[in-house]
Amino acid sequence: MNLSDSKKKLALAGVVCGIVAALLAYFGNPANMAFCIACFIRDTAGALGMHQAEAVQYARPEIIGLILGSFLISVATKEYRSTAGSSPMIRFILGMIIMIGALVFLGCPLRMVIRMSAGDLNAWVALIGFILGIATGVFALKKGFSLGRSYVSNKESGVVISVIAVGILILAVFTTLLKSSETGPGSMHAPVILALIGGLVFGAFAQKSRMCFAGSIRDIILMKNFDLFCVIAGLFVVMLVFNLATGRFVLGFDTPGIIAHSDHLWNILGMYTVGFAAVLAGGCPLRQLILAGQGSSDAAMTVVGMFVAAALCHNLGLAASGTALDAETQEVVAGAVPLNGKVACVICIVVLFIIAFTNKRESK
Repeated sequence: MNLSDSKKKLALAGVVCGIVAALLAYFGNPANMAFCIACFIRDTAGALGMHQAEAVQYARPEIIGLILGSFLISVATKEYRSTAGSSPMIRFILGMIIMIGALVFLGCPLRMVIRMSAGDLNAWVALIGFILGIATGVFALKKGFSLGRSYVSNKESGVVISVIAVGILILAVFTTLLKSSETGPGSMHAPVILALIGGLVFGAFAQKSRMCFAGSIRDIILMKNFDLFCVIAGLFVVMLVFNLATGRFVLGFDTPGIIAHSDHLWNILGMYTVGFAAVLAGGCPLRQLILAGQGSSDAAMTVVGMFVAAALCHNLGLAASGTALDAETQEVVAGAVPLNGKVACVICIVVLFIIAFTNKRESK
C-alpha cells in the first residue's frame, strides 16, 4: 500500500484522518481539540502523575493508537527499521522546546489546523508564526544544519516505545493507578475503544502518507513540492465541513470554551518556536510519534522530551490559559500567556538559533 505516489491518494489519506478527528470530536473530545498531539501528551503526562494540574489528566488512547498504528503498519509493509544515534540529547531538547511553544499557543500544528477549520482567528494568526519558524529552519538547513545520521540498531530498541504505550493502555483500562480528571478538558473524551481505534487508523494513514504539518510547508519552501500539503488540505476540508454541519464553526477571537487565547504576539511566537524546532528535529509532533512507532529511537527521544516539558509547563506555570466564561458572573475572562511562559518561549527561541547554527554537516 503506497499512498505517497500521487496527490489524490495523499488527499484521500488526509480525508480519512479528518473523518477520524471529526468522529472523536462528535463523540466527546473537547471542543476544537478533536485531536491534538501536544494537549494529549500533556493529559497523558498528568495521568502518569508527572504534573498535578487536575483539569488535564487522562491517558489519551489516541496517543497510544498513533504509536501502535505506525508500528503495526510499518511491520506489515516491511518498513519497520530500528535506528538510533542521531544526536539524541539535542533531539530531547528539541522535543521540550516543541512542547513549550505548543502550550504557549495552546495546541500543536494539528490542533492549529483544526482550530482554523472551526473559525478560530487566533489559529490563523498563529499560522504566520508557524510558517516563519519553518522558513527559519529551512534557512538553517541551507546553511548546513545537521544532527548527523542515524544508524541501524537492535530491533528491540525500536520497539521499546510501543511496549511502553501498551503498558500505559493496560494500566489505564485495567487498573486505577492512573489519574483521571473529573472536570475540565481531561474529563472530556470519546469512548476508549473509539479513541484507540481512531488513533490506530490515524497512525496507520499518517505513516503511509508521511503526514507532517511542518514538512508540508518545508517542502513548499525548499522544493515547491505540494505533495504533503495535499494530506493537510484533505484533513482541513473534512473538519471544515464537519464544523459547519454541526454548528461548531464560530468565526472570531476570544471564544469561550475553545481553549484558546488572543494574545496575538505569543500565538505567533509560540508557533514560531514549534515550526523552527520541528524542522530541526525532522518533523512535527505528530510525525515524531509516527517515526518513533516505526522504530526511530531518535524520534522516541523527542517524544520523551515532549512528555517531560508537558509536565514542566504545568509544574512551573508556563502554559497559557484559554478564554473562559466565569460561572458566577457570566463574564468572559480572556485567556493569556503567563510571564513564566513568555520568558521560557524567548529562551527556547535563543536555544533554537544556537542549535541551528552550531550543528553543521561535516565537510569531507
